[in-house]
Amino acid sequence: MRLIALAIALMGIMMGCSRNYNTVEKVELHRFMGDWYVHAILPNPIEKNSSNGIESYSLNPDGTIAITYTFSKGGKQKVMHPKGKVFNKTTNAEWRVQLFKPFWAKYLIIYLDQNYLHTAIGVPNRRFLWIMSREKEISAGEYAKILANLKQQGYKTEKIVKIPQVWE
Repeated sequence: MRLIALAIALMGIMMGCSRNYNTVEKVELHRFMGDWYVHAILPNPIEKNSSNGIESYSLNPDGTIAITYTFSKGGKQKVMHPKGKVFNKTTNAEWRVQLFKPFWAKYLIIYLDQNYLHTAIGVPNRRFLWIMSREKEISAGEYAKILANLKQQGYKTEKIVKIPQVWE
């Protein structure tokens, strides 16, 4: 019950009132779908001290997005199944994601390389952030490039925490 209350509180924060945010110019949804390894976050209670995060997206026939987020925490695997929908159909870079009814959070694709190998997802108030890639590892150079971009967008990059990807 405490986790549900925390998630609802987080959703309220994620919805934010700020309209001062940037997204990438255009996302080709079919290229964005699939698995993304989570390499870094702005800490939040659900993901704090987690590892092996994988966010998976699949486009449903009705245009909604099935999301599965799997991660390890405290030696246990956790799985979440939020659902998503594209909000800005011109860019496909602004979504709404629902962890719990009736709340929909703004989900912004704020960085995406041209090959769809690296991305960063944020929220309008910049309190939540996920840096992800298609691979289990991200190069130091690519990570630094993403951080520089996020800093230009007003994110407190010194607060970003790496999430281990430790696979056997």
